Amino acid sequence: MKKFVITIIASALLGGCVQQSTLPSTPVKSLTSSEIIAATTDEQWRWVDPENILKLTLPTGAAYIELNPALAPKHSANIKKLARQGFYQGTHIYRFVEGFVAQGGDSTGKKLTKTKNSTVPAEFYLTTNKPLMITEMGRDGYAPITGFLNGFAVAQNETRDQTWQIHCHGVFAMARGNDINSASTEFFVTIGQGPRYLDKNITVFGRVLTGMAHFHQLARTPKGGSEFNPITDLQVLADVSSDHSRFKVMKTDSDAFKQLISARGSRSEEWFAYSHNYIDVCGMPVPTKQLND
Repeated sequence: MKKFVITIIASALLGGCVQQSTLPSTPVKSLTSSEIIAATTDEQWRWVDPENILKLTLPTGAAYIELNPALAPKHSANIKKLARQGFYQGTHIYRFVEGFVAQGGDSTGKKLTKTKNSTVPAEFYLTTNKPLMITEMGRDGYAPITGFLNGFAVAQNETRDQTWQIHCHGVFAMARGNDINSASTEFFVTIGQGPRYLDKNITVFGRVLTGMAHFHQLARTPKGGSEFNPITDLQVLADVSSDHSRFKVMKTDSDAFKQLISARGSRSEEWFAYSHNYIDVCGMPVPTKQLND
């Protein structure tokens, strides 16, 4: 059955009066995003565990997806189990809503899994016994608190004891039917502006590290004589001995990332004629580097 389905320097101008003379003041230039990233140290980045990365091979190349087991452990474990069974070999990216999602898996609904349980209970949010601290970016129309946790854009309730990954561009989520616990094998990636109204209605449990271009290049409708958006494979990167890709993500609780938030909100680059002094959580990219041994 088909399931449908986010300034390093706070220019404190030290204006002082000096008797008899006044020193010429030189404006303090805020660092740009690229300058902040260039100045980071190794301690401000984290290596992504290849055990938590999916490699999705599509007709034009591979996309790499980091899973989020801290917020959705059951969904993360389930997709890895399916990947290791080879479930996605011969399946397709078969459904598109332009500017919204690309959905993949078994469009026939007839392919059987090798696991006892074919569905995964909803993990719309993580509940903790005490407030969970995140790198905050303020409230928006969908949540009282937004920000970042372990490299993922998240939101929280007022008491900070419910935390969920939110729908920004490039998130990885599991499709479901009307039953909130009906997610099984079909996944989707958001390919447009984040549909935030889906927050806490679907389990989001990852984000695309690199390779979004491959989703945007997929065919939108079937064409005669060619297979429609075949998935060559979906694998756990740790299992792919021929692929030596490694990924570093800036730590979102680091001083560098907090400076980056400020720089992205208050654009100081020469090109900008006007700075809005604001950025929302889905507009805040998390710097990611891909390295190959």
